[in-house]
Amino acid sequence: MSLRLIQMLTPRGERVVAVAADGARMRRVCGVSSVVELARGAIAAGTTLAAAVQQAGYGEEIDVGAALGEQRVLAPVDHPDGARILLSGTGLTHLGSADARDRMHARAQGQDASDSLKMFRLGVEGGKPPPGETGVQPEWFYKGDGRSIVGPEQPLAMPAFALDGGEEAELAGIYLIADDGTPYRLGFTLANEFSDHVTERMNYLYLAHSKLRPAALGPELLVGALPANIRGAVRIRRGGEILWERVFLTGEANMSHSLRNLEHHHFKYGQFRRAGDLHVHFFGTATLSFADGVRPQAGDVFEIEAPPFTLPLRNPLVVAAPSATSVRVL
Repeated sequence: MSLRLIQMLTPRGERVVAVAADGARMRRVCGVSSVVELARGAIAAGTTLAAAVQQAGYGEEIDVGAALGEQRVLAPVDHPDGARILLSGTGLTHLGSADARDRMHARAQGQDASDSLKMFRLGVEGGKPPPGETGVQPEWFYKGDGRSIVGPEQPLAMPAFALDGGEEAELAGIYLIADDGTPYRLGFTLANEFSDHVTERMNYLYLAHSKLRPAALGPELLVGALPANIRGAVRIRRGGEILWERVFLTGEANMSHSLRNLEHHHFKYGQFRRAGDLHVHFFGTATLSFADGVRPQAGDVFEIEAPPFTLPLRNPLVVAAPSATSVRVL
């Protein structure tokens, strides 16, 4: 059995957690106001997140559709101290994901095979090791801290200096580090990883710059096993009309790396196992509107949906105001 958890505000502004299991209606989880609170209790009790929800008990039914429409649904995880959240990701992890990257990099440089394509091939050959063995490490990037998280229906802000604000529809894993340094996976969420593909296209060494953008997390945290084959849809609406739409595939059946391998190569670093920290790790995608020549504009709405998640992730694109960046000498 899988659970779907959401964090939200009631019409009176009270924070609550709601849960649904296997298609049932959402109901309030009694006595808790955050998923991290539930997870800490489960770790302390030596039980599962699903068992902690059952132990807390269920309250009244929640009209999550109304809450989403009224922008009362929050990101599915947060932390009292946003600096204790690390957003990171891995690229070139999906079958077919190298094509757009190779078109951005190798052909512009006159190479037979870009470094991106070489990295992708390494993953295909060694990204799914047998149990007990370590596979090849993936590409890795830093994205931000808790300040970079955008909730459902909230605007995704493209910096004033950015050259592009493009969607990346994918899944993210959510992890909490226990007091003994053990990473616990809480679940999965839909995500719009959101990047600057024009900057990245200039030179693949600008990838690190292109990733320093906010990212949107879907309404629901899926607790339990992830289906191996997930078929979703991603679209951009402009003026209420669909400007661009594509199917996107994810889940391990569509990936060149196993989740276990991606998790190992992230958490093998001791600095990523600091007790109390929360990690949001993006697993990558093979579908980009940028690869089809689409340039999103302010006011466009990104929309991502994929079963077994039942609620879409929607975010309008805005351009942030310029900010002062001058350095003063003391």
